[in-house]
Amino acid sequence: MPISLEMPKLSDTMTEGTVVRWLKAEGDRVEIGDEIAEIETDKATMAMEAFDEGVLGKIMIPEGGKAPIGSVLAVILEEGESLEESASPVPVKKESAPAPAAAPVAEGALNPVVPSPVPPRPSGDDPTPSPGGRALASPLARKIATAHGVDLTDLTGSGPGGRIVRKDVEAAADRGTPLPSPVPASPASAPVAASAASAPVAPAGVVPTVTAEDQRIELSTMRRIIADRLLASKTSIPHFYLHLEVDSAPLMAIREQINAQAEITHGNKYTVNDFILKAVINALQAVPAANAAFNGDHIVQFARIGIAVAVAVEDGLVTPVVKNAAEKSLLQISREVKDLAVRARDKALRPDEFDGGTMTVSNLGAYGIESFDAIVNPPQAAILSIGAIVEKPVVADGKIVPGQRMNLGLSCDHRVVDGAVGAALLGEIKKLIENPALMLV
Repeated sequence: MPISLEMPKLSDTMTEGTVVRWLKAEGDRVEIGDEIAEIETDKATMAMEAFDEGVLGKIMIPEGGKAPIGSVLAVILEEGESLEESASPVPVKKESAPAPAAAPVAEGALNPVVPSPVPPRPSGDDPTPSPGGRALASPLARKIATAHGVDLTDLTGSGPGGRIVRKDVEAAADRGTPLPSPVPASPASAPVAASAASAPVAPAGVVPTVTAEDQRIELSTMRRIIADRLLASKTSIPHFYLHLEVDSAPLMAIREQINAQAEITHGNKYTVNDFILKAVINALQAVPAANAAFNGDHIVQFARIGIAVAVAVEDGLVTPVVKNAAEKSLLQISREVKDLAVRARDKALRPDEFDGGTMTVSNLGAYGIESFDAIVNPPQAAILSIGAIVEKPVVADGKIVPGQRMNLGLSCDHRVVDGAVGAALLGEIKKLIENPALMLV
């Protein structure tokens, strides 16, 4: 009998997925364990494997289609079997159109409210009016028409559904299309008319007018989830921020010695970030109160340390986790992070590799950023931001000498991490970076 291939739950927070690409076509033979499709989740794009064998009889969700968990993506048939009537397709989820804003939306703004399609009028006929009896035109087009004395009822719109847009009015103004004899305005309405003729100003928060050269980029599932979660984090978590400047010269010196030996032995090369991760792990062991999360009416203090590492990918940012980090050496951490970063960019991470993070480290030093404040990655209670190492004059023993400095920023959830706890954690990280030999014992 036909077997339904359903949208799997590929991450703990996934509610729907997008079919990025079908790796099998209708009529292809499918074996158990075959990769049958690529599914984009809220965290990454992952391959979906077949758990049954047969022939791919019918694809229900096309490439690019979204479907909630449990929806039927395709049907697998036995050899010689036909698709039963009961195997009805699941409709592809469409993004609902946003509700109109209370304030007028600038013409061409992203996600505009598109009116119902209006059939094009035959040549010489009157334009099709809107349901209210007026010509179908954008608010900005109406303002420009009023300012230039253009009669909208004589225009044919080039916008969606025959809508009159700015360029239609401007073209008519250049041709000199006049307004009909105006009705004298009453004193009460005069200020309104004057306001309409003034230059339009987009309301706060509205995307500026999109020109022909601008590009509309649809949100991927990952980018949409990132937007939702970071907005929720920033608006619901009471953030506070701590900063320290550390002397990075000792860390750079020991890293240079270790990597010089690695050149000879063809061993592992260490990055600055490897040492910082190790410092954070050791610091969390020394300040366990920071290795915690807020959970409604109580705080959960984690028994293990999982360090989430922010990795930039094509669609945004992912945070794979080094699990049981306190039990791993600097060499193990370095190799694991390299592997996670490569597979993150190749979209080859497993769902479980995003779970178990108790603190995140975000390093923008490679981009030349000297200092920044990151947003807490819930349910974690802290995230460390790392800036670039900068050569600058410093005071040592009363003298100005050249030095190497690096800025550390700690963003904290004040419901879990108080100022004193955050300061203790950041101070411990500073001590380890300035005395890196302590991380190797």
